[in-house]
Amino acid sequence: MTALRLGLTGGIGSGKSTVAAMLATMGATLIDADAISRAATAPGGAAITALAQSFGSEILTLDLALDREKMRALAFCDPLAKLRLEGILHPLVGLEIARQAQSAEGAGARCIVFDIPLLVESAHWRRNLHRVLVVDCTLETQIDRVVVRSALAPGEVKRIAATQASRVQRLRAADCVLFNDGISVQTLESRVREVGDLFGL
Repeated sequence: MTALRLGLTGGIGSGKSTVAAMLATMGATLIDADAISRAATAPGGAAITALAQSFGSEILTLDLALDREKMRALAFCDPLAKLRLEGILHPLVGLEIARQAQSAEGAGARCIVFDIPLLVESAHWRRNLHRVLVVDCTLETQIDRVVVRSALAPGEVKRIAATQASRVQRLRAADCVLFNDGISVQTLESRVREVGDLFGL
């Protein structure tokens, strides 16, 4: 039996990672694109050599990982740098996602959750998924949450959100929406369980 391929996405601070973890506890196999990207840009990661060749060693930390703050700043002010970064990372991440998905299928997974922050922005993803679940909240809530959990200023969070698909674009791409705004963790978990039931978890 073919596993259900569920795409999971949401803007920064939406609670997408929390929902992903809840789905995993219900029996879904989670494939986390962000985690794969972080591994590729960690010391000794698959992308480090290409990143140093493309951007210079100054884009790396002392332990030879990608300096994410420097890279974020560079990508914000130079669209071509962002494209070069994506040209290095996206193929590597895509290959690892495919490998993990094949492994999950082989292990008999019922549902594979693809946690993809840029799912809506990357047009090829939709045709490889059976359903798309969007975790939604207002921009104001996104900013408040990220400011609390990080050292970023509200304006910086707003700029990051502006580089992602808009709320309207995400909602248009959704087969199912979880509105995670002004609710408790317990209520969110209850709603996630309802979604899990819908998708046979």
